[in-house]
Amino acid sequence: MLTARSERSLLLLVAAVQFVNLLDFMIVMPLGPDFAAALGVPVSDVGLIGGSYTAAAAVSGVAGAFFLDRFDRRSALAVAMLGLVLGTAAGGLATGLPSLLAARVVAGAFGGPATSIAFSIVADAVPPERRGKAMGVVMGAYALAAVLGVPAGLELARRGGFQAPFFAVASLGLAVAGLALLLLPSMRGHLAGARPPGTALRELRALIGRPLVLLSYATTAAMTMASFLVIPNISAYVQHNLGYPRERLGLLYLVGGALTFVVMRTAGALIDRIGAFRTSAVGAAVLVAVLYVGFHSYVPGLPVLVVFVAFMIGTAIRNISHGTLASKVPLPAERARFGSMQSALDHLTSALAAFLSARLLTELPDKRLDGMDAVAALAIAFTLASSSLIFVIERRVALGKPSSAGVGAAPAAHGRG
Repeated sequence: MLTARSERSLLLLVAAVQFVNLLDFMIVMPLGPDFAAALGVPVSDVGLIGGSYTAAAAVSGVAGAFFLDRFDRRSALAVAMLGLVLGTAAGGLATGLPSLLAARVVAGAFGGPATSIAFSIVADAVPPERRGKAMGVVMGAYALAAVLGVPAGLELARRGGFQAPFFAVASLGLAVAGLALLLLPSMRGHLAGARPPGTALRELRALIGRPLVLLSYATTAAMTMASFLVIPNISAYVQHNLGYPRERLGLLYLVGGALTFVVMRTAGALIDRIGAFRTSAVGAAVLVAVLYVGFHSYVPGLPVLVVFVAFMIGTAIRNISHGTLASKVPLPAERARFGSMQSALDHLTSALAAFLSARLLTELPDKRLDGMDAVAALAIAFTLASSSLIFVIERRVALGKPSSAGVGAAPAAHGRG
């Protein structure tokens, strides 16, 4: 058992890993119009760049489910981070859409497993009764990436071209990977008990055959569809449809990230007190409201900052709620396997959502995106569906379904987005 101080240090280091991983992914979306201008890509196809990352992460997530639980968590995390660094650096060397897509495929192939390993480390180290708060610390990296990393990346791109943010994130990632390898303790507790050869497939079948696991995965898919129908296009939408100036785009991420950081820390503690469903319902209400008035039927005069920040906050509250609840689903020895498959599904659904939105949207002659009302309507439907699933999962976990609750006889507490 870790001391309180060691636990905090571990969480901060895992949060740093997540910061780099999320920043690598998040910086691509707001830079979409920059890629379009520099590489001659239609704005309506920007979703393909994000989709290539998520598709690769989905494939590597399925592959990782067969072997990630068989390694020391620290070593597995270091390898994943180094691969992510190489893929990110390659993005800065892209000369056209094909080479940029290839670089994002490499980054996604390693970034996806890095996420599942990071959350497995948290679930291994933190008891269920404190896991909501711990998830708030680690998932707060999302807000920090938005409030610090994205505005800085946008400014770097404005001054030095779209290549500059890739090289900066790769350098930071290399430093964090080194620190993780040096400072994280060896984590091999989940390896207790030798597994006979050839059991990986049977273990995976047993995992995904459990109803609670399938419910959790269905929730992941619905939540991801709700957010990633919008996320790849939000930068182009606020600039070209709502008239928000490119030079002030960083302000949206600065304010949104700062408020999201505070909200996520509060939401993490709230989950431990009132449960994941009630907390997530607040996020769902915010998200449905902003999707309707900000994207489906835009209310004239509604500030772009309000639309952007509300979308970030609603999405963040729901992500941390489901992430904490999902940590109660797997057994300790299968957390990386569960997380890897969840990450694969998350990224696969992200790719499908990005590709679907690219098909639903059309770039008009004045560069506005036509079809955002249909995209928002679909996002609302998936938001409502996922809320119902979270309610069902929380009730089943509360009943203490033994082998599927992840904590033996007692109800316990697991988490992209």
